Amino acid sequence: MDITNIKEWVSLRTKGGVHAPHRKHTADCETVVMPPPERIILAMSQHIGVPCKPVVKVGDYVEVGQVVADSDQPVSAPIHSGVSGKVAAMTELLLPGGLKTAALMIESDGEQRIHESVKPPVVENYDDFIKAVRASGLVGLGGAGFPAHIKLQPRNFDAVDTVIVNAAECEPYITSDYRECMENSWDIVSGVQTLMEFLDTARVIIAVEKNKPAAISELSRIAAEVTRAGHEVIVKPLPARYPQGAEKVLIQACTGRRVPPGKLPSDVGCIVMNVASVAFLSRYLKTGMPLVDKRVTVDGSAISRPKNVRVIIGTPIHEVISFCGGTKFKTRKLLMGGPMMGLALMNDELPVLKQNNAILALSEEDIQLTEPSTCIRCGRCVSACPMNLVPPSIAAAYQNKDTNAMEKLGVMTCMECGCCTYSCPAHRQIVQTMRMGKGDVRKAAAAKAEATSTAKAENQPAKQAVTAGK
Repeated sequence: MDITNIKEWVSLRTKGGVHAPHRKHTADCETVVMPPPERIILAMSQHIGVPCKPVVKVGDYVEVGQVVADSDQPVSAPIHSGVSGKVAAMTELLLPGGLKTAALMIESDGEQRIHESVKPPVVENYDDFIKAVRASGLVGLGGAGFPAHIKLQPRNFDAVDTVIVNAAECEPYITSDYRECMENSWDIVSGVQTLMEFLDTARVIIAVEKNKPAAISELSRIAAEVTRAGHEVIVKPLPARYPQGAEKVLIQACTGRRVPPGKLPSDVGCIVMNVASVAFLSRYLKTGMPLVDKRVTVDGSAISRPKNVRVIIGTPIHEVISFCGGTKFKTRKLLMGGPMMGLALMNDELPVLKQNNAILALSEEDIQLTEPSTCIRCGRCVSACPMNLVPPSIAAAYQNKDTNAMEKLGVMTCMECGCCTYSCPAHRQIVQTMRMGKGDVRKAAAAKAEATSTAKAENQPAKQAVTAGK
């Protein structure tokens, strides 16, 4: 089979989803590089897992690419400075999700001196590769922020036969991954070659939504060049339907495999990586420059000049907006990420994070808050849910504070994609209910674990006394 004949590869139907307006205004905007800011603020929590701790102190001089924070825990990733200059302060940030985290403030000297540690890593085998991935500081650049070195060493390594490169980018507005495809296609292909070599997988599927024909054409043109005996690279066009790029939805659309609740993609033989992550790996192995900057789509009705901007991680968001001409209307809502799954920001003082792929400033005309009304039991949220959940039943359990019922109904499998809220004619805030329900289930589980631990500790002296009596 000719792997460039993309018509032979038809995506498999997945449940749910919505046709959200694309609004890809910056699709044709080539990436522009923003000059280094006067200071950066590096949050110690920029990934799923254990936050890092500073390995430098106030007053220390640091250089570009130098490790400034790290952790000895496995699920974590080091943080590097994107500027040269002095560590000015240790501070604290309140992240969009409500989590407080420590942060480093580094004042730039404007010289952008490269640290001596920045050099291509020596990679001769799989173990070297995993060490290099961790040293790069790479986390999932598509939004989740999962440390890449953990994803690339699944517990059932031998069962993995497929790597899916996620270039779907189904959220409205965001075009950062699309520009990666158009501007750095050879980096993507080089990254694919690297994954094929060290993971020894039978196939790599590059998944792109059909509303990006130029990207499909570009990737298809060069995909054949990385194919070798026993391995295949497939460019797979997918229906432009949100949330096509969600990990579990993507796996089903590309392979027909379903990831069971509580399981990981590797449990069905797949590893999913964001296209920008794959391209970054290629560049890192060639240059040794760790993850210190990234491409961010800056858009929204309030932005004067929407752009795709390559920005140093830690740059305050207000400076990124200023680089795009500031705002032309009053910002009614500021989002980190897309309008479906992005997080609302209280202000523009927060810095750009590793997993931050968009900044949206929306004006009043885009934010029309409608007072929710009573659920009419129409079932649209059920039809739209890609995870086969029944949101009204979960909402009822949440109102009754019945955590057992919520867990049985599958609230923990909700990925908070927003399809339910988007499709609800009663304008009910279903995602918020699901999120709070998940929080209640976690609290109940923690309380149960603590009670069990306390009971065991209290029973231990009695058991010891009985044993001593015998």
